[in-house]
This record gives sequence, structure tokens and C-alpha cells, in this order.
Amino acid sequence: MEYSQLGSTDMLISRISFGCMSLVPEGSNHEYILHEAVAGGINFFDTADLYNKGENEVLVGKALKGKRDQVFIASKVGNKWRSGGTGWDWDPSKKYIIGAVEESLVRLATDHIDLYQLHGGTMEDPIDETIEAFELLKAQGKIRHYGISSIRPNVIRRWVEKSGLSSVMMQYSLLDQRPAEECLPLLRKQGIGVLTRGGLAQGLLVGKPGRPYLNRSEEDVRKAMEALTALVIEERSKPSMALQAGDTSHPLASNERSKAILALQYVLHHPAVTSAVVGVRTMEQLQDILAVAVHLSDLEYQQLAAAVPPNFYQEHR
Repeated sequence: MEYSQLGSTDMLISRISFGCMSLVPEGSNHEYILHEAVAGGINFFDTADLYNKGENEVLVGKALKGKRDQVFIASKVGNKWRSGGTGWDWDPSKKYIIGAVEESLVRLATDHIDLYQLHGGTMEDPIDETIEAFELLKAQGKIRHYGISSIRPNVIRRWVEKSGLSSVMMQYSLLDQRPAEECLPLLRKQGIGVLTRGGLAQGLLVGKPGRPYLNRSEEDVRKAMEALTALVIEERSKPSMALQAGDTSHPLASNERSKAILALQYVLHHPAVTSAVVGVRTMEQLQDILAVAVHLSDLEYQQLAAAVPPNFYQEHR
């Protein structure tokens, strides 16, 4: 596993991070999967108080409690569950954040959160008091660093201008190149870490039936898949990547696994990206992401990027 520094922090995190949202407590071996992820070199785990009404934090905290000195835990705040659990409301107020972190710390069974992220953001937010809350929590040692999870360029610019945030999490993939227009260059210039999600485009890049995605047509999705398939064939033809008969452990042993590796390497190729956060639910999925060791050349990256035209944000610019 390779590691990169998250922005200007002292956190050296794995290039592939574990997205914990998909983990479920009932009838699963999530604790074993999390332990195997640590053994495989993953040291950054992302959850949120929203996921499963806080129970996701509970299972992550319980599983990683004995390995706390080996891992970085990230969580998110801002979505407040309504009484009765029928839904949630957006609340980025200082009062709510100060209270919510205490509950997250208990659920995570830890005395600090390594990266605390605002789980969204709008231009109408009371940003000054939100920042004040994060800075206070840093001073108290309850969080080490803070960031936001947002795909809105106008919100991201505002946070860059007004705060000392360490990271931004955003959706980015071969089918969603929108951050590359403005956000990724801006964050790289400012020394702010980028955590990506959605690198497999809801499975469309690894064999799920084709359909329109965001502002992409089904034809765009097909072209992206064809480009990944062509690159898989090209990689397999290299002597260093030659497949031996029956070698199911090889990184390019199956088409779907190969496409997942290359799709994530496309994301990681951008110099602004620190780590790709990938949702994991099964051991098979974990094994796939642990195999992400095939590096794209600039030419291969350009080959994939040229397969579908760039798309751009239409709103929140």
C-alpha cells in the first residue's frame, strides 16, 4: 500500500481508504473485514453520524478500538436525525456540532476524531460559527483536523477562503470529471487534501448494466467501459503482467477486478487526489481494492480521459 500526506496535516494516509457506510452489523463479518483492511495497509476509515443512525460509528469504533494507534478515523456531522427517525434535517450550527461530536466520540470509543468533516454545505450556512465550532474542537483536542464533504464549487471556494480546512471529500471518477475543471486545481494550489468517493460510478465502471449517469448518456457509459476494457487487454499483454493459468490472485485475473483497479488508478492519477475512499462490504471487495497497484502512465490516463468528453458542474458554480 502506498501513502500520501493529507494536505498540510501530519497524517500519512493510505492511497485507498475504507468507506464504512456499506458495512452492516447484522449477519456480517465486518469486524474481520476491518481487521484485514488494517493488515493489508489501509489506515484511513471514513464514517458519519448519519450512517445507520449512528450505528455505523459504533461498529467501526468497536472493531478498531484495539488498533486505534494504527489508524486514522474520519467522521462527519451536520445531518440531524429527527425524533422518531423518520428523516434528518441540515444543521451546521455551532451548538449542534459541539453536541454531536460528544456523541460520536462515545460511539467511536475514542477520545479524538482524526478528521471531522461537515457532511455537506450550502451558501446559506452560518459558515463563521461552523468554522468557530471546528476550531474550538481542535483546541480542545477532540478533533485533530477538519474538512468538508461537498461537490459544490461555490461552497468549496468559500471554505478555502475563510477557513483552515485540511481536506475536501468529493465525487470524482472517469464518468464524473467535474472536479477537474476548477476544484482539483484550486485545492492542489492551496495545499488542501482531496478525498474522492464514487470512483466506480455506482458500479457502472465494473460491469453493472449500463444506464445514464449524472449528465452522462448511456452511450457515454458504454464508451468508458470500452476504454477500460481496451486498457485491461493492453495491460495483460505486458510481459510483467502476464497471467499464469489458474492464477486467480493476479490483479488482472478477472475483467471486473481489472476494471475496478484501472478506474481507481484513473482517480489516483490526478496530482490533487490524496486518497480514494471506496465503499467496502465484503472480503471480495476488500481484496479487489487492496490489489490497486497498477499505475497508469500519462498516456494511459489520457487514453481513458479521452474516451468520454469532460463534463462540468451546471449548478452551484
